[in-house]
Amino acid sequence: MSGQSGVIEKLIARPFRNLGLAVTFVLVVAACAILAYMHAGWSFDDALYMVTLTIFTVGYGEVRPIDTDYLHGVTMATMVFGCTGVIIVTGALVQALTQSQLEHFFGKRVERDIDKLDGHIVICGFGRIGLMLASELSAAGETFVVVERDEERCQEARSLGFLCRHADATDEDVLRAMHVERAKVVATVLPDDAANVYITLSARSLNPKLEIIARGERPSTERKLIQAGADKVVMPAHIGAERIAEIILYPKLASYLREGQPDAAAREEDLAALGLDLSVVTAPASFAARRVTVGEFERRGGGLLVVRLDRGDGRVIDGPKPDEVIHAGDGVAVVSKLGRLGLPTIET
Repeated sequence: MSGQSGVIEKLIARPFRNLGLAVTFVLVVAACAILAYMHAGWSFDDALYMVTLTIFTVGYGEVRPIDTDYLHGVTMATMVFGCTGVIIVTGALVQALTQSQLEHFFGKRVERDIDKLDGHIVICGFGRIGLMLASELSAAGETFVVVERDEERCQEARSLGFLCRHADATDEDVLRAMHVERAKVVATVLPDDAANVYITLSARSLNPKLEIIARGERPSTERKLIQAGADKVVMPAHIGAERIAEIILYPKLASYLREGQPDAAAREEDLAALGLDLSVVTAPASFAARRVTVGEFERRGGGLLVVRLDRGDGRVIDGPKPDEVIHAGDGVAVVSKLGRLGLPTIET
């Protein structure tokens, strides 16, 4: 769906609230006018009839003579505020009716766009992580659809130009409507672990070949998500903690990996395009029991390439030679295949 249609939907939001406010305003004006006429000695029936004639500008004639300055003032105020209120009510009513038609139109349009999807990505949840994920995928030109049960967040997604369905992703019928059977990836990034597990189970049953990436909040959830059928589990809190630890323990390596270098972002993108990842690991205490060289570390790692060492004394070694010894506690920047990073087993 285009960004223009999302802006239109945002502009026409909550017309029924506007209609309610307008009707309330008219009723308040009418009540005040009736009380004012009754204060001048009119009966309730005469006051109600006069106010109704005045507000709706019917003009059948005055039920009683308007022969005092007080009655002139009350009648003029009723005309001004009452007629204005009726005009507002009419506008709000037209807006409400128009919105129902536009919602029907845009709903049909969303359904048509979703029906055309093939080899797409389904994002379940449009919270903080869902927003960042959708933005990255959009920038990369990927085709995706967002499923969000919160109406305001769904409107936000549409206003950004994202295709979004207002629905609950934990409903298996909704996943079917998103054509999960012909999607290539489902990313469930809800902050609720139980919901992510359920969505993973449903999506896996609908498409056994589907790649499922799930978000987890608690460490114990990772195993459950894998058992439910997730191919990869991402734990934002864990990733954030690792990143902070890198900055504290190995500030120079952290700068080399992601910050302070003009080509850092381009380097990561190039490696990712090749299916590689650039990360930092800490040499364990077991390395102190024997001399573990860079060459041995790479061989044992089965595909790891050491590109930089951060010594405990502050020295940084770029492109270390195979016979360079890795000491316990050293920060080791390695290039590995995506998803395969792990410390090699070194016998002591």
